[in-house]
Amino acid sequence: MARFSPENLAHARLLLSLYPEPRSALLPLCHLAQAQDGWLTPEAMEQVAELVGVTPAEVLGTASFYDMLHTSPVGTYLIGVCTNLACLLAGGEELLRHAERSLGVAPGATTEDGMFTLEEVECVAACDRAPCAAVNWRYFGPLGPDAFDELVGQLRAGALAAEVPAHGVLSRVRRRRGLATTTEEVAAERRAADEERAARASAKAAEAQGSGDGGSRS
Repeated sequence: MARFSPENLAHARLLLSLYPEPRSALLPLCHLAQAQDGWLTPEAMEQVAELVGVTPAEVLGTASFYDMLHTSPVGTYLIGVCTNLACLLAGGEELLRHAERSLGVAPGATTEDGMFTLEEVECVAACDRAPCAAVNWRYFGPLGPDAFDELVGQLRAGALAAEVPAHGVLSRVRRRRGLATTTEEVAAERRAADEERAARASAKAAEAQGSGDGGSRS
């Protein structure tokens, strides 16, 4: 599957309705496409470009800036081993070397069965669990060689399916509060916000003018 499914296309249009400018929805739509296919396919980027009114090159340029978006296929499980300071001091480098031997791939590569992609990553903000690894943005640690192998075994067996979603899915709970409203209600809220901003600007201008008049009289 490359372009949005009918269900995800409907969700994409609801996402678009939340923003004053369509291009503001570019990143949410990229995340939606990645959640569907596991990575951003060229066809998906073309469709995102169509929806927000930019070129596919602009979508690619934006997506390639962010580590959480992938413009080439990755494994079902993306394992990022942290080697920043806290993890480094606790054995992060040794954990990464063990992960390479255990999975049979170097950082940046994917196992032949397409199950795992290994990455060396910067701080994942879980220093209290050093050395730590992120699996599809869910954190595990502290990990030694045996604990890492056990984790990989559980992932292979599907024992952590309820805890670790498929790659690309950042949240297992789809946003509902904003999307449950109608586009008319969103438009009305925007008009009210615009009117409120205009009123504040007018009051501020009037206050500035009054201060200026008072200064000239004195």
